[in-house]
Amino acid sequence: MPRLLHHPLDPGSRLARLMLAEYGVPVDLDEVKPWKREPAFLEINPAATAPVLHIEDQGNAVGAFATIHAIEDRYSPNVVAGLLPGSFTERAEMWRLIEWVLSKFNDEITRYVLEEKIMKRDINGGGPDPSVLRVAKANLVEHMLYFNWLLASRNWVAGDNMTLADFALAAHLSVLDYLGDINWETADEVRHWYSRMKSRPAFRTLLNDRVISLPPHRNYADLDF
Repeated sequence: MPRLLHHPLDPGSRLARLMLAEYGVPVDLDEVKPWKREPAFLEINPAATAPVLHIEDQGNAVGAFATIHAIEDRYSPNVVAGLLPGSFTERAEMWRLIEWVLSKFNDEITRYVLEEKIMKRDINGGGPDPSVLRVAKANLVEHMLYFNWLLASRNWVAGDNMTLADFALAAHLSVLDYLGDINWETADEVRHWYSRMKSRPAFRTLLNDRVISLPPHRNYADLDF
């Protein structure tokens, strides 16, 4: 059985868990706090980032992109058609939006929110900086407008079929949703799409997540929100 080193509110870890659940792959979950830079974890990943997927007799896939590739390469052919579309055009659009989410969305929103609300408290007991959170919130509004525009003209994030891009965006939004940082009233198309994603069986593992001393937002587990 594969083993995933993860943090419950790390979006890359959540993406890996969604993929594994979608493909019906059982996994052992080991919670880590990469920002504490513990020597044992740094030996595995000197970059101090999650997730890390350990596959018995194969070794480790370190980081989000390596983990995505390992899961798709090892598990999708034996289970379902996979989350990567067949045509060049569809794959190019999917990877464009995955890069948008894992790089741009993360760097402008998710990373700041997690640093202020989770990491600072865990490292030194500090509180969040309101000015940083205001910037992240303003950035989130712009990103939500973009994805709202996309989803107004297509069924899924990257086109007419569900792809890995949907899981990537859902993983990030689920973190912000847990923390209560999304105003769904301003992004109706994204809200309807996210409701469909939350309703998938693969999402149940995320909706059951609880972080000690940090309960989820009251509507986090609701499928009709």
